[in-house]
Amino acid sequence: MGCNVPSGADAYGKLYPEKSSDGILRLGNIVPDFSAETTQGPMPSFHEWIGDSWAILFSHPADFTPVCTTEIGRLALKYDWLKERNCKVATLSIDPVDSHNAWLKDVVAHCENGISVEFPIIGDADRSISVKYNMFDPSNLDDTGLPLTIRAVFIIDPDKKLKLTLNYPASVGRNMDEICRCIEALQLSAKSSIATPANWPNNHESIGMKGSVFLLPTVTPEDAKEYFPDHKTCEVPSGKEYLRLVPTDKLP
Repeated sequence: MGCNVPSGADAYGKLYPEKSSDGILRLGNIVPDFSAETTQGPMPSFHEWIGDSWAILFSHPADFTPVCTTEIGRLALKYDWLKERNCKVATLSIDPVDSHNAWLKDVVAHCENGISVEFPIIGDADRSISVKYNMFDPSNLDDTGLPLTIRAVFIIDPDKKLKLTLNYPASVGRNMDEICRCIEALQLSAKSSIATPANWPNNHESIGMKGSVFLLPTVTPEDAKEYFPDHKTCEVPSGKEYLRLVPTDKLP
């Protein structure tokens, strides 16, 4: 655990409500719990499966489709990296588990890196989970006229709160390096009360602060001085002191 900056990550997190007023899942909300069948057996409770870890719920439109085959293969290549960062992975589509198991042979055979898929793939044939997580594009239908899930990514923290979501159309595959960058950034923010700039960690090289991060807007000047004595405030025409950079090796 990182330093508990009084005006830091906890204060910032309170800007996002835990519950939605209209039933639509949004950032900061506690994600819906569910039970499911998976390629690794029954999952009685998604929340219990997450435990005190971070988690990624990763949906794909359908088994035996080209883009999905490459996505599961590339995600499997990142699995050890994610496990090292206490992040679990579960994927999902509307296909039944028997279909997943048959399709995984193709996934392994097509990936040129010699992978094994060690995370569970959830079967959501009745679409009950997909409905809870707003995963439908109504125009994307299967051969029975029922909607397929979009390419969605949900990153969930140990408190079961939704920290980040990505939605892609069926025609565009996801970038696993970007998903890993998001995990690293979210965990660093939660631990050290910072926010990562655009293109982090390849940011602010022109001023000799490549990879530096911003203090969260909620961090007071007093806490900034006490907990981040090495931070640098960038001068801007407005004169407002809100661009407060600190090198990651100087974080508390």
